[in-house]
Amino acid sequence: MMRVAITGVGSICGLGHNTDEIWINCLAGKSGVSIIEQTNSEHFPVRIAGEVKNFKISDELISAKEQDRFDRFIHFAMHSTQEALTQAKLNYSNERIGVILGVGMGGFPMIESNHSQLLEKGSRRVSPFFIPSVIPNMASGLISIHYGFTGTNYTVSSACASSAHAMVSACYEIMLGRHDAVIAGGAESVVTNLTVSGFNSMRALSKRSDDPSKASRPYDIARDGFVMGEGAGILVLENYEKAKARGAKILAEIVGFGTTSDANHITAPHPEGLGAISCMQQALQMANLKPEAIDYVNAHGTSTPLGDVAETKAIKVVFGEHAKKLNVSSTKSMTGHLLGAAGGIESVFCVKTLTDGVIAPTINIENQDPECNLNYTANKKQERKVIYALNNSFGFGGTNCCLIFKKEA
Repeated sequence: MMRVAITGVGSICGLGHNTDEIWINCLAGKSGVSIIEQTNSEHFPVRIAGEVKNFKISDELISAKEQDRFDRFIHFAMHSTQEALTQAKLNYSNERIGVILGVGMGGFPMIESNHSQLLEKGSRRVSPFFIPSVIPNMASGLISIHYGFTGTNYTVSSACASSAHAMVSACYEIMLGRHDAVIAGGAESVVTNLTVSGFNSMRALSKRSDDPSKASRPYDIARDGFVMGEGAGILVLENYEKAKARGAKILAEIVGFGTTSDANHITAPHPEGLGAISCMQQALQMANLKPEAIDYVNAHGTSTPLGDVAETKAIKVVFGEHAKKLNVSSTKSMTGHLLGAAGGIESVFCVKTLTDGVIAPTINIENQDPECNLNYTANKKQERKVIYALNNSFGFGGTNCCLIFKKEA
């Protein structure tokens, strides 16, 4: 089957509006978590998120007249796609280029806004653009329309593994020879009163609203839940040989992936990480790699009491003694949890790790949980030549997806 290259990346999150800015802040160990500004959260028990500040999409991507017609996650997807395509410089015919994105929840801000209009002013005040503005596949649809890509175009929704699963789907399209390139990754923006209240009612969120930058603290004994984030992570995937032939700069290669289910609980991971174990093993088997080949794991690492322990156990089972030699980090400690976009932006971080030879830290580890006893690259970046990086994405419903990236020689 065809090999899959990565030739462009784009991202946006609470740490910045482009990949270079975000990566600089990641390596510096900065937090992108702050008090929520886009909604009035004053009287809510959770008032923090990894919120994108001061962002306005370019009129060239969505006209000024139409910008209010499309939900915020669509703006993020369009913005980061432009960055990735600018880097990739594709030159294939449009029918050989597809778009497959991951979106976990879709347009909640506009759903809430239009619902308020319905209750307060009646059905006639619901926008005629309401439905197109909120459906999850409109991000991939608008990208296809804007650039004229007539290959496959759809969206994957599998909670916090959505972006990673979208990348797997994109890989299959290229490996089977159906497309020369696919825009993949994902976007999410659901920092609203309803979603924050919903996650808070589940007792899933950190309540450290008085100290936002310290709230997301994977592997620390005092962690009390995850912090919501928003943004996008987009990657241009290509047929490796065709990318080489056209003289493209190949950033990295996707050499393996796994997809499994815990079949255990609607929200909690398997306590021993069984689904995560088999998922990582699948990815290693596909890549034809021994566990010892992996240098770095960008962990799911959400800062929840159960999730961090379960993933740690899984890593130790899969890698055995080599687990002690791995660098692991949770970049969610800085970005918050981008939900459906997490796998996309964290794949971008894996690519940057491979190209730059620097591993981003896990910040806010002040008192490491004894049950989480791996090298989590605590608080400071670390220089290390990384040949293979593994990215873990797990989601509600017990869904798991793992991707292995290889440094371009």
